[in-house]
Amino acid sequence: AQSGWAGAGTMRLRSSLFACCGLLVQLFGMAIFMRGFFPAPVKYFGSVKAKLSETPGEPVLGLTSNWTRPPSPLFGRVVVMLVDALREDFVFGPKGRQFMPYVRHLVEQGSSHSFIAKAWPPTVTMPRIKAMMTGRIPGFIDVIMNLNSPTLLEDNLIWQAKSAGKRILFYGDDTWIRLFPNHFVEYDGTTSFFVSDYTEVDENVTRHLDTVLKRNDWDLLILHYLGLDHIGHLAGPNSHLVGRKLSEMDSIVQKIHLALLSKEGESSLPSLLILCGDHGMSDSGSHGGSSNHEVNTPLVLLSSAFRKKDSFVVSEYVEQTDLTSTLALGFGLPIPRNNLGRLILTVLEEKSLREKLRYLHLNGYQLSKLVEESIPAYEKDSGYELFGIAQKSHGSWIKLYLEGNTSETLANLGNKVLRQYLDALKFMSSSLSKIVAQYDMYSMIVGAIIVVEVIFLLIVSTPEALGSTAEFEVPLSSPFYSLLFYLLCLMFAAIHVVVCTSMKTSCYFCNVSWLLAATVIALISALQCVLLSTLWKRFTTGKPQHKSCTTVDSNWSELDLLLLLGTFGHTLSFGSSSFIEEEHQTWYFLLNTLLLVLFQDVCRKYFAASDPKGKPNQSGKPEDTYCNERQTTIQDLLGTSSCDQGDDKSKAYIRSGGSCEKWLALSSPWVILVFCRVLRCLNQTGIKWAHEPDYGHWLTSSSHRIELSILTAIFLFLIFILVQRTCSTVSKAALALGLVGIYCYRAAIGNVTFPWKPDEHDISKGITEARFVYVFILGILFTGVKDLLKSAFASPDTTTNSRGLWEMYNGLVLLAALLLRPHNLPVLLFTLAVQMILTRFIWRILDYDAAQITIIYYWFAQASFYFQGNSNSIATVDISAGFVGLENYVELPAVFLTLFSTYIGPLLWALHLTCYVSSERSRYSSAAVGHSCYCFVLLRAIPASVYIILVTSLRYHLFVWSVFSPKLLYEGMHTLVTAAAGVMFTAMDQKRMIT
Repeated sequence: AQSGWAGAGTMRLRSSLFACCGLLVQLFGMAIFMRGFFPAPVKYFGSVKAKLSETPGEPVLGLTSNWTRPPSPLFGRVVVMLVDALREDFVFGPKGRQFMPYVRHLVEQGSSHSFIAKAWPPTVTMPRIKAMMTGRIPGFIDVIMNLNSPTLLEDNLIWQAKSAGKRILFYGDDTWIRLFPNHFVEYDGTTSFFVSDYTEVDENVTRHLDTVLKRNDWDLLILHYLGLDHIGHLAGPNSHLVGRKLSEMDSIVQKIHLALLSKEGESSLPSLLILCGDHGMSDSGSHGGSSNHEVNTPLVLLSSAFRKKDSFVVSEYVEQTDLTSTLALGFGLPIPRNNLGRLILTVLEEKSLREKLRYLHLNGYQLSKLVEESIPAYEKDSGYELFGIAQKSHGSWIKLYLEGNTSETLANLGNKVLRQYLDALKFMSSSLSKIVAQYDMYSMIVGAIIVVEVIFLLIVSTPEALGSTAEFEVPLSSPFYSLLFYLLCLMFAAIHVVVCTSMKTSCYFCNVSWLLAATVIALISALQCVLLSTLWKRFTTGKPQHKSCTTVDSNWSELDLLLLLGTFGHTLSFGSSSFIEEEHQTWYFLLNTLLLVLFQDVCRKYFAASDPKGKPNQSGKPEDTYCNERQTTIQDLLGTSSCDQGDDKSKAYIRSGGSCEKWLALSSPWVILVFCRVLRCLNQTGIKWAHEPDYGHWLTSSSHRIELSILTAIFLFLIFILVQRTCSTVSKAALALGLVGIYCYRAAIGNVTFPWKPDEHDISKGITEARFVYVFILGILFTGVKDLLKSAFASPDTTTNSRGLWEMYNGLVLLAALLLRPHNLPVLLFTLAVQMILTRFIWRILDYDAAQITIIYYWFAQASFYFQGNSNSIATVDISAGFVGLENYVELPAVFLTLFSTYIGPLLWALHLTCYVSSERSRYSSAAVGHSCYCFVLLRAIPASVYIILVTSLRYHLFVWSVFSPKLLYEGMHTLVTAAAGVMFTAMDQKRMIT
C-alpha cells in the first residue's frame, strides 16, 4: 500500500481508510460529548462535613428550650447486612416464604419494620452504596466508575461514625474499602467482579461472624454478601441456586439476630439489625436498568425497640436514600450535608410527639440548608416555604408544651406540625432530586461539533467514496495552508478562553491541558476547512466522473426504497422514548419486510419474462444490458456506479441451475423468516413485554435441565457442521475439540448435565474446561493470522488471504459459542445458517452490489443484537461472560470478553461480510471491500450523530436517565465496535492508500 499525492495540496485515500479515520474522529467527539453529558454529580458542599456542634436547637417562641443539645442515639450497636441483588420479592414474595422462613416470621409477627426501598437507576453496586451512605442520588457516570471506585470525599455516614469515635468493622465487597479507605478498624474484602464465585465469596464473610458477634469492641458492623448477585449473573433469578442462597442468608440473619438479642442486657440501648439490598435483579439475572425488579429492594429493620406486630402489614415504599437520615439520627450522628433522604417516621413509633418533632426538625433543617445552597430562588420553593411555616408552628407548640398546657389544642397543633414537617420534607427532597447533576454544556457542544462535522464530511464524500475506484481526494492545502484555517483557530481559541474564564461551574474541557485543547481546536478548524473545500469542489465541478460504465436509466426498486426509508426511519425513531425501549421491534419489522422483498426479487429473477423494469431487452450489446441491470438506484442517487463482475456468473448460475437450485433459492427467504420468528421467541427483551414467558426462561429453569442439555449438544454439533466447511484439517480438529470443551465447561458450572451424571450436584467454576477451549481458539486464530501475514508479505495470494480470513472468523465463532449461555446458542447457530443461505442461494442469483449487501448485512447484525436478549438497558449486559476461564478478576480480559459477548451478532456479521467480499474478488470489483467498509461506517455514524443532537434537545426529558442515557452509552460502545470492524475492513483492502 502506497501513499501518494494526487496533485498540489491533495492526497488520495482509499474509501475504507477514510471512513475508518472519520469514525475514529467521531468516536473522539462522542467521548467529549458524553463526558459533558455524564458529569460528576452536583456536590453542593463538596468535601465539607456536617458537625455535631452545628445541630440546631428546638424552635421556641419567647422561651428557652431545655432541649438545645443534639438528641441521644436510639440504638447502641448496628449491623447492616447488605445482600447484593436482593430484590423485594425474594423476601416478601413466595420465595421469601419458602426459603427465608425466619425473616418472614419476624416481618409478619416480630419486632420489626419492613419497607420496599426504591433505588434510583443506574442500579449498580457502587452508586447504590454511595446513595445509602451519603443520602445523595449518584450521577449516571457512576455506572462507568463502578469498575474502579475512587475514594468518597463528600460527607457520609461512615466518616461521621468514625469522627464520633464509633468502631466500624467491615466484611464483604471490597468496593467499600476503596470508597472508605482507613475508616474500618477491621476489614476483609472480597472481589465483587468475579461472578463465577458464589460460594467462597460469602463464606469469607460469614467465617468472621462467630468471633465478632461475641466481642463488644465494635459499634457498627457492615456485611456485604455477593453470592446472590453472582448467581443471578450466572444462571438468572429462576435458578435452583437462588433458593439455596436465600436459605443461607436466612440462617445468617437468624444467627446475627439471636446474638444481638442475647447481648441486649449488657447495653442500655437496644441493637438494630438492617437487612437490605443495594439493587434488585432483572428477569435475566442482571441489573443496571429501571425495571421494578431492579429498583425495588427490601429494607427490614429488626430491633427490640420496635413494637411487636400482631399480623403482617403490607410494606410501604420508601426511597433508598431515606436510610441515610434515619440511620444518622438513630445513631446520634449529624445528617450528611448532601443528604436528600427523609426520616422514616415509623422507626420512632415508641417515641413521644416532642421527640418525633425534634427529629423531623433536624431533617428539615438539613434539607433547607441544601435547598438554600443549590436552588437560586429558594425562597419560592414550596417545600422551603412550608418548612418555614412548620418551624413557626413548631415553636408555638413548644411554647404551649413548656407552659404546661395539656388541652386538646396542644395535641391537635402537634399533629398539624407533624404533617407540615412531613410535607415539607417530601417537597424539598423532590425539588433537590430534580437537580441531581448539571450538564457540562460547553463540553457537549465541542463534542457535538466534531461529530456533526465528521458526519457531514462523510455524507458529502459519499459519491467519490462509492465510485468505481473507491478513492477520496483529501484537500490538504485548505486546512493547513489557507488563511481560513488560522482564522478559525484564532476564533475558536478566543471562544475557548472567554467561555472558560466566565464559567461559574466546573467544565471538563476547560480543565484539560492546553495542548489537548489546542489539538481539538485545530481538529475542528481542519474538519471545517476540508468540509467547505469538498462542498466547493462538488458545486463547481459537478458529480465525480468515476463511473465504470454508461448508465442509460435507473428506477427506484422496492429494495432501494426499503433500505433507504428503513435506515432513515429507524434513525428518526430515536426521538421517542418508547421506540428506544422497544427498538428491537423496529428491527424485527424491517428484517421481515426485507425478506419479503428478497423473495420478490428471487421470483422476478426466475419467472419474469423481461428485465426488472418490465421492458424487453432492446439493445444488441450484452454489455449495455449488464450495465443497466447492475446500476442500482442507491448508487445513481449518489452519482456513482460500481459495475461488479459477478453478474455474468449469476446469469450463468441461473441458466445452469436445475429445478432443485431454483426451489432452494425460492424457499430461502421463507426459511430465514422462520429462523427469525423462532429467535424472536427465544428472548423477550425491551420493557413492555420483557416479563412475558419465552423459550429462554423455559430452557433455563431447573426443571428443564435435561432438555437444555440435549439441545445444547445438538446445537454445538450443528455449529460444527456449518463452520467446518471453511476450516483446514487441523482447524477442524481444534474446532471439534473446542466445542466438546464448551459442553464440558457448561456442565462443570451447572448449566447442563452429562447423561451419566444426571443428579450430580458438584459445581465448579469451570476454569480448567474454559482454558482448554481457549487453547483451541488461540490455535485457530493463530492459523488465520499466519495465513494473513503470509499473503501480505511473503507471497501475495488471494486464496491464502481468504483462507486466513475464514480461519479468523471460525476462531471467533468458537469464542462466541463459549461465551454465550446455552439457551442462546440458537442465535449463533441460526446466524451461521442464515449467512450460509445468503451466500449460497441468494447472492449468487441476485445482482446486488456491495453497498446493498452491506446494508442488508447491517440490518441482520442489528436484529441479531436483540435476538441475544440485549436491549437499550444496562441490565441486559451479561457480565458473567467476562469471567469465563478467569480465576481472578483481571480488568482488561474481563472488559474485552464482556464487550465481545454483548456484540457477538454485529461483530460476526461484519467479519462475515469482510470474508465474503474479500473471497469473491472475481465476482465483485476491486473496490467492493472499500464500498462495504464505507457503507458500514456510514450506517453507524448517521444514527450516532442524530442521536447526539436528539439527546441534547431532550436532556430535560422525564426519562433522560432511565431511557436516553443508557442508549447513549450503547451508541458509544456500538461505535467503538464498528470502528474495530472498520479497521479490519481497512486491513483487508489491498489498496489502502494509492497514488
